[in-house]
Amino acid sequence: MFYSSSLFIQIISAATLFCCHQFSVTGNNNRDRLALLDIKAKIPDDPLGVISSWNDSHHFCEWTGVICGRRHQRVTALHLNDSKLTGILSPHLGNLSFLQQISLQNNRFGGTIPQEISRLHRLVGKIPPTLGSLSRLRYLYLTRNKLTGDIPSSLGNLSSLLELHIAENNLVGRIPEWLGKLRNLTILVLEGNKFSGRVPPSIFNLSSLTHLSLARNDLEGELPSYLGNTLPRLRWFSIHNNLFTGHIPHSISNSSNLEFLDLSVNNLYGQVPSLHNLLRLSHFVLYNNSLGLNKAGDLNFVSSLPNATNLKWLQLSDNNFKGTFPRIICAFSSLTFLTLGNNNLAGEIPNCIMNLAKLQVFTVSNNRLAGVIPQGIGKLQNIISLHSKRNQFSGVIPPSIGNLTKLSSFSLPNNSIEGQIPATLGNCRSLIRLDLSNNKLKGTIPSQLFNLPSMSIILNLSGNHLTGSLPEEVGQLKNLDSLDVSHNMISGHIPSSLGSCESLEFLYMQENNFRGTIPGALKTLKGLLWLDLSHNNLEGDVPTGGVFNNATGVLITGNNRLCGGIPELKLPRCKLSHNTKKTRLEHREKLTIAILSVLFGVTLLVALLVSLYRLRKRERTKETTIYGVK
Repeated sequence: MFYSSSLFIQIISAATLFCCHQFSVTGNNNRDRLALLDIKAKIPDDPLGVISSWNDSHHFCEWTGVICGRRHQRVTALHLNDSKLTGILSPHLGNLSFLQQISLQNNRFGGTIPQEISRLHRLVGKIPPTLGSLSRLRYLYLTRNKLTGDIPSSLGNLSSLLELHIAENNLVGRIPEWLGKLRNLTILVLEGNKFSGRVPPSIFNLSSLTHLSLARNDLEGELPSYLGNTLPRLRWFSIHNNLFTGHIPHSISNSSNLEFLDLSVNNLYGQVPSLHNLLRLSHFVLYNNSLGLNKAGDLNFVSSLPNATNLKWLQLSDNNFKGTFPRIICAFSSLTFLTLGNNNLAGEIPNCIMNLAKLQVFTVSNNRLAGVIPQGIGKLQNIISLHSKRNQFSGVIPPSIGNLTKLSSFSLPNNSIEGQIPATLGNCRSLIRLDLSNNKLKGTIPSQLFNLPSMSIILNLSGNHLTGSLPEEVGQLKNLDSLDVSHNMISGHIPSSLGSCESLEFLYMQENNFRGTIPGALKTLKGLLWLDLSHNNLEGDVPTGGVFNNATGVLITGNNRLCGGIPELKLPRCKLSHNTKKTRLEHREKLTIAILSVLFGVTLLVALLVSLYRLRKRERTKETTIYGVK
């Protein structure tokens, strides 16, 4: 069956879409040449000889109907309209990754539209109103382009449309009411645009919908109370990052096929209703709202999940939930993301948390949780991110923490953790961020902590009771951006090996008992932006060069025996030490002796020469007398 190629061109939204932008690209434009040749191969009938020039006798940018960008010689436009071409559409059309404009109307293309068309992501301009004439169109993919304007009302005529994807563009205005006329629509994806206003009620009456994504727009208003009753087939519902208000409808549980439910980053409030019918739910995301009444029992809805073995994401952070950590969560054996931070939770984390063997992200920061860190934490061997800052945890960090070999971010500041930093943390070979600041940790810093080449973002041990010296092994952290050991009782010399931390940008060592001189190796850290050595027992000459040449980037107050440095530091000039004076005196004595020796030698030589001269003169006088000559 054949149809006008104007159908195709409108489907990919590019007829009459023009652009003059230039893009940088890497790679071989030979890919474009091969794509064009395959397009030609799929067109057996070319009565006007339009594509007869498509051969290697000249560059493909000179072929009829092909337009390339000037900078990189990549195909940006393809004009073959009114050419009476007959054939099918090549999937290699999707390889023309710089294509911004395509025009194929008034030809005789047949077959199906290749899925590879969805790879074209540089289309710009407005959606052509003529799309509305494609009465048999079933799939429309316009995602990730630079389309502007609104959705033309003519799309309301696409009565056969099953899927509409217009995500990640710059479309504006309100979501049109007439979209509710597309009764066969199963997937509607409008996320990542600039739509505003309320969602038309007709959208929530599209009973055939399985996927509805309105996320990342500026939509407002309340969700209709009947939502779950009119969308019984819904499997994916996402409205995150909008301005929705009101309650979560109780009817949501009637959408019993729901697998993905994301209502995060809105202004929703009140209690979360029972979810007892959502047997297939795998992603439940509510963070950053005002949900909960700040009363005990706010998390009862978690217990309403009858069979949560499918649940992978449970994200409830940044709400008003009050109560204790729900033990029922320990039964959600498929959980990979669990975030409960920034609420008003109290009590302890049950040791049964170790049952969540698939857990990758666990966040309970900024609550009132207390007690000890569960011993079973070491069984969460898939954990990547573990954050529990600003709580009331006490006790020690279990040595089993070293079993978490996939752990990349461990944050436990502002608690009451005691004991020593476990040396087993050195087994966490994937660690890039470690923050144990503002606790009651004591003892020395284990050298194993510095044998982690993965550590690249921050190592923060500040605000504890750590003693001993800073190990020389600190120089092994060559990829670290920020090191903070301030506000402890660390003593000894500042290790010169810090000069090997070539990626270091921030170094905080203030309020300790460091002594000796500032190692000159620190001035070799070219990326160092801030250095705080204040309130220690440092002495001697402050280096110049590197960060030390920037008075606003160095803080050295509270070290009363420092001297020298650049004038802006306003330090006294360095006085000569006794050893220095002695050395200089010895140098002067040696120099004096050397000079005197030279003078004595010269004098002796002159005297010798004079003596020889006089002796010869006498001998000549005697000879003259003997021979009668005077």
